[in-house]
Amino acid sequence: MRHFIEPNSFSLEEQLALLDLADRMEADPAPYAHLCDGRILATLFYEPSTRTRLSFESAMLRLGGKTLGFAGAQLSSASKGETVEDTARVVSNYADVIAMRHPKEGAPLRASMYARVPVINAGDGGHAHPSQTMIDLMTIRQRKGRLDHLTIGFCGDLKFGRTVHSLVKSLVRHTGNKFYFISPEELRIPDYLVDETLEPTHTPYEEVSSLEDSLPKLDVLYMTRVQKERFFNEEDYIRLKDTYILNREKLQLAKEDMPVLHPLPRVDEIAYDVDDDSRAAYFQQVQNGKYMRMALILSLLGIEDPQTGEKILELGES
Repeated sequence: MRHFIEPNSFSLEEQLALLDLADRMEADPAPYAHLCDGRILATLFYEPSTRTRLSFESAMLRLGGKTLGFAGAQLSSASKGETVEDTARVVSNYADVIAMRHPKEGAPLRASMYARVPVINAGDGGHAHPSQTMIDLMTIRQRKGRLDHLTIGFCGDLKFGRTVHSLVKSLVRHTGNKFYFISPEELRIPDYLVDETLEPTHTPYEEVSSLEDSLPKLDVLYMTRVQKERFFNEEDYIRLKDTYILNREKLQLAKEDMPVLHPLPRVDEIAYDVDDDSRAAYFQQVQNGKYMRMALILSLLGIEDPQTGEKILELGES
């Protein structure tokens, strides 16, 4: 049995195989429509979610399975004091795979230690969001044709942005990539990401404050919102929330083939006049989310790809 807790829970080869599987599912979904007949996905979401929860549920339904779960801690026995460990034990009796979102970092990891079925981390605090990372990789590869030798800019809330942390950890596995981290001082990338990921891999990066100066240099731009729910002081949030706003005028500074990614939801960091630009890739990310999560569910359940006759993951280790 395997779990998907960190972006690098899978080897680079397994990640690439998952990307290939998701691409095949998008190109021809029909062969996959009943592979999860009789299987159940539990979505345990202790935090609000639109795209992640619904795309996981849509993915399982598209595979022929069913879903159950809750969409808020107040709707579960967590409101009575039940621990994540006990919830994992209980839900393992009802489902074949679990997708968990939790405000506390490490909660899905704890759940995986007690669950008897695969656990997918659907976002834990400011730590990681590995399924979103796979979606981002899928979108970048579709737009750029590769995942190496790219200059990628991350803009906005880089301190609490779990999608940023997860994507950086995966992109350093591909050679020749360089990062620009564009943020105010208060929201710069955390030291642990530098010490544990960037420095050991000798990945070139720059921390800057100007989006306009960075745009001409980028092959990919990854925008993020300033997350109100991560702030303890509302005054700090109000002061920082509009630091970066990408609009059509600023986009003229960028390369003609530079995709703009965003994990969504957005507030006002991407103006609506960008939506019709061919470089806007964030709704493509949403579409890719369904297929990538189909690929993850199928692979963690150990089901063969009917188009290749092969399993994506070796399930002999955990």
